[in-house]
Amino acid sequence: MIKAKEITKSYGREQVLKGINLQINDGDFAVILGASGSGKSTLLNAISGLERPDGGSIFYDNSDISGLSDDELTKFRKNNVGFIFQQYYLLPNMTVSQNVRMGADLAQNSEYQSIIEAVGLGGKLNSYPSELSGGEQQRVSIARALAKQPRVLFLDEPTGALDEETGRQVLDYIIKLWNDKQFTIVMVTHNANIAETAKTVIRMKSGKIAEIYTNDTQKNSYEIGW
Repeated sequence: MIKAKEITKSYGREQVLKGINLQINDGDFAVILGASGSGKSTLLNAISGLERPDGGSIFYDNSDISGLSDDELTKFRKNNVGFIFQQYYLLPNMTVSQNVRMGADLAQNSEYQSIIEAVGLGGKLNSYPSELSGGEQQRVSIARALAKQPRVLFLDEPTGALDEETGRQVLDYIIKLWNDKQFTIVMVTHNANIAETAKTVIRMKSGKIAEIYTNDTQKNSYEIGW
């Protein structure tokens, strides 16, 4: 369980997070939804340990990560969380297999090739990023993050740089992997249609949580508008 209590964050004179209180349960598929500038990515960075909040506390179960040292926070991220961003951040001189193995090695996971198969890239093990489409590169980044066997997978606009067809494919892989493995997902998006695929929706506005609701039914990536 992730619990945020009275989280604040400012950049210069601009207060981006204004006393956020939030709980995300284990196994949830939560989407943080909001317009540009609403604070959604800053909230994701704070609860994932990428950035320190200015005030408040962030708990994973009963452990407060807010007071960890830089080294302790790095170790926490290594052992507990995976990240997928709009940009792929693949190493261009490494093959698909080698890029994914980087994540697997952090968890001493020797079964990483099955994850590459799961995202539909079993035939691309020896391909380099320059030889892949944008959707394929994003699937490599998903496989690399999952190869760490994270407790929580954080995604920041993972389909933002993709065309509609490729975006639907990537989102479909994410949903299927979540249904199969039941890890916790926290995904940031500005697209209200994508929020229909989530279990829990956290809607942000002007640095505050405006609404939290649960979808009675979760749509798949081909049932939503784009």
